Amino acid sequence: MQTVQYYQEQFIAYLEEFTKQREPENLYNPVNYILKLGGKRLRPVLTLMAAEVFNCEYQKALDAALSVEVFHNFSLVHDDIMDDAPLRRGQETVHEKWDINTGILSGDAMLILAYQLFENYEATTFQALAKLFSKTALEVCEGQQYDIDFETRDDVTIPEYLKMIEYKTAVLVGAAMQMGAIVAQSSKEDQEGIYAFGKNLGIAFQLQDDYLDAFGDPKTFGKQVGGDIIENKKTFLYLKTLEFSNANDKLQLQHLFSINPTDAKDKIETVKQLFESSGASEATKEEIKKYTEKAFSVLEHLNISNENKAILKAFGEQLMNRNV
Repeated sequence: MQTVQYYQEQFIAYLEEFTKQREPENLYNPVNYILKLGGKRLRPVLTLMAAEVFNCEYQKALDAALSVEVFHNFSLVHDDIMDDAPLRRGQETVHEKWDINTGILSGDAMLILAYQLFENYEATTFQALAKLFSKTALEVCEGQQYDIDFETRDDVTIPEYLKMIEYKTAVLVGAAMQMGAIVAQSSKEDQEGIYAFGKNLGIAFQLQDDYLDAFGDPKTFGKQVGGDIIENKKTFLYLKTLEFSNANDKLQLQHLFSINPTDAKDKIETVKQLFESSGASEATKEEIKKYTEKAFSVLEHLNISNENKAILKAFGEQLMNRNV
């Protein structure tokens, strides 16, 4: 097993080869642009790690890892169009730098390119990767639709919210790890186990993102703290506050999430106080811990060395102790 940094470096070098100049430029330049914008490269690193965990050289999993990253960025291009977002990782979004039609078409091309990468594997591996990819891609779309639906609903439940983040975020983390296991030709049980590990870690990761959005350090978080509050997003923190609050606090929170003041500073502070005084912030931390432990419990049943179990656990712990 290598370090996370080593896998990142190897993956970025492989990505460099992939993002070459192609014709027509107006289709492929936006593809190369979004893929080179950076990011943590978490998902492809997990694919490479999973392959090595099951005693396969990580190089064999580079095409699967690249497919995961291309698909993830395709979803970001289309998400940014839907959200009318001006910036992605501090730079102009594709549809802002070019136009909406280019964003749609280049995004479509990325989805096809992601599938095409599986063609570099022999037939049974190709089939297993494509089957998992199709299932996951459809779930990501379903998760995005749930997220959109929740914007106009006042009766979102916690189980519904957890299902939304599972589909929108966590299934791709699980699939990234299972793809590594598929390339390594591990057993069906181990493939399903590593998927469960990744999926539960992905849910914990998203819940932690919700928490850091409200309570993260502005210097290290990398995004505007309180962004979800400004956008009136019904996160786990919000739903738990509603569940725990008395009638007056509940009404106050619902009112605050129905307004969009020019200066949101007071709104953010009041909402954060309600998150804390209701016990919702503590409940969110407990939920993060629950899903992290759920992920770790899966490791006990995987047919891998204790050393590799320890490496995966350390990676999960590192992920959950982040402040960015």
